[in-house]
Amino acid sequence: MIFQEYKNPRYWIWNGFNIAWNVVHEEGKIAILLLHGFGASSAHWRNNIYFFAKNGYSVYTIDLLGFGKSDQPGIREVGRLDNGIWCDQVIDFISEVIRPINSKEIFIIGNSLGGLTALTCAAVIPNEIAGIIASPLPDPISLKINKTNLNSRYGYLKLKLLKIIFYLIPLEIILFLINKLGIIDLGLKSAYKKKEKIDKDLLDMVRIPSSRRNAAKALRAMCFGMSTRSEKLKSSFLLDTINKIKKVEFLMIWGERDNFIPLFFGKRIAKFYPWVKLEVISDSGHCVHDEDHDKFNQISLEWIKNLNTFKK
Repeated sequence: MIFQEYKNPRYWIWNGFNIAWNVVHEEGKIAILLLHGFGASSAHWRNNIYFFAKNGYSVYTIDLLGFGKSDQPGIREVGRLDNGIWCDQVIDFISEVIRPINSKEIFIIGNSLGGLTALTCAAVIPNEIAGIIASPLPDPISLKINKTNLNSRYGYLKLKLLKIIFYLIPLEIILFLINKLGIIDLGLKSAYKKKEKIDKDLLDMVRIPSSRRNAAKALRAMCFGMSTRSEKLKSSFLLDTINKIKKVEFLMIWGERDNFIPLFFGKRIAKFYPWVKLEVISDSGHCVHDEDHDKFNQISLEWIKNLNTFKK
């Protein structure tokens, strides 16, 4: 079941765009911000939000720009959509929406793309964030940084070419076919190990936003943005940045049977960054927060509580 607040979200104007958000147990002393993954929305936290709220936390959810019930701008309106833009959105949300109510450090929990956005925020505003949980982190680390200068003539031509390519790809037709041919169902069956967890609510929360009028425009901005983002927005650079400042606690929760981002990548991150903790949920897929929510919730809660105890 989709949590009631998502059906009638609040709206916040950010850079001229309508952003859907909500909060449960606003009076909680410690705030948790939940960030959804690609193609999803705040509704994907249906099995988590009340758990954290009942344990005393103020739980915020937000639909990232281009997703869910938030506006879906295209390249002409926003330029590009990438984890840098979503990080800016989250930072302003914390400043304008959460901070007037709660002045303490915030925990950010993100699924996949939401985890990458949380990591980006941790590198940019480390003093604002008590800890982040990525489940999983979708951006594999690289040992060598690609030093291609996108300000060079080659880089400029590459950007122009990619923009033309994404304009020419008939994403409107592709999204229509994806919805009509049941491809979303197949995608979810690949993401979830436990197929019985794929219910009508889950299908609707993916189908409905992808059927909106501007969905293809937003997808085009995402494709362009994520394929041309700078090295500073990739996980290797972000982890190195946090490694230097040593401020933000970081937990990764990975599904052992994740078909999209194999567990190998999580183990590699934990190996190269020993301060990053890795928890594995057996027999679970890409969306462990929904598929095995009881285990996910308990692991997350214990980790957060231990950090709070440690800080005291």
